[in-house]
Amino acid sequence: MTQFLIFIYLNMFYFFPSLQILTENLTTVTEFLLLGFSSLGEIQLALFVAFLFLYLVILSGNITIISVIHLDKSLHTPMYFFLGILSTSETFYTFVILPKMLINLLSVARTISFTCCALQMFFFLGFAITNCLLLGVMGYDRYAAICHPLHYPILMGWQVCGKLAAACAIGGFLASLTVVNLVFSLPFCGANKVNHYFCDISPVIRLACTNTDVNEFVIFICGVLALVVPFLFICVSYICILRTILKIPSAEGRRKAFSTCAAHLTVVIVHYGCASFIYLRPTANYVSNKDRLVTVTYTIVTPLLNPMVYSLRNKDVQLAIRKVLGKKGSLKL
Repeated sequence: MTQFLIFIYLNMFYFFPSLQILTENLTTVTEFLLLGFSSLGEIQLALFVAFLFLYLVILSGNITIISVIHLDKSLHTPMYFFLGILSTSETFYTFVILPKMLINLLSVARTISFTCCALQMFFFLGFAITNCLLLGVMGYDRYAAICHPLHYPILMGWQVCGKLAAACAIGGFLASLTVVNLVFSLPFCGANKVNHYFCDISPVIRLACTNTDVNEFVIFICGVLALVVPFLFICVSYICILRTILKIPSAEGRRKAFSTCAAHLTVVIVHYGCASFIYLRPTANYVSNKDRLVTVTYTIVTPLLNPMVYSLRNKDVQLAIRKVLGKKGSLKL
């Protein structure tokens, strides 16, 4: 994934020549001012402490999951392979947003250069869309495991898993590249105050000094493809899963089958619900304070939920963590 990101970064201006307008725009708007939580005054210090704590929990939780899945061979299955990829993506996803937000909470100068704003939006959307697609693939994985257990090794072979993970990353960053091109090919001349704590689509595109209807419509279509299509795929998968679970004769069997899906459903509802509220509506309906609260949910709370709800409450992961810690303890002795 890292090599792919470097390739996209080095070639984004080649693939989309209109992004070269960035250098022209610099003559009018050289930087943006991220207003963030500046209106909250002294409360910002308390927010800094709270967000820093949550960020450290997110990092430690996701790094723990990635390490345990890598070290424990019992977790070398498609389900945990995709969970490891999701945790990796979530780690980079928060790294794009939260460090800059934390610095701005303690800083008077909350500026970000025009190019850095475009890059922040590119990587944020890239990882966010990749996460959406990964959640869809994880829904398919549960469908294959529960509805077609005998064919599961074939349906979710390692070669298939690798191709699906690569497709999620490529699709996510190509979609992000398209959206960033649509936003930053617009002229920005004068207004540079972004009413948000990072360079998100709606707060930035509202600053363009031209009609943005066509660009917003294409961005909306991208949002539908990135959010609605995977979500509908997950819904269909779970309808099939539910029908299969109801046919299981024993209550214990039904409980065990459903428990493997409950955590995934929780993350899906929070992630898709918040993202749909923000991105599947016109920019004119953007309401800063309310939207910032929802954005905090899917930039901080959702990455926090993944390791806690999806993994750390999983008995297999808990056992693997004990085994890894036990091995480290025996090595020290």
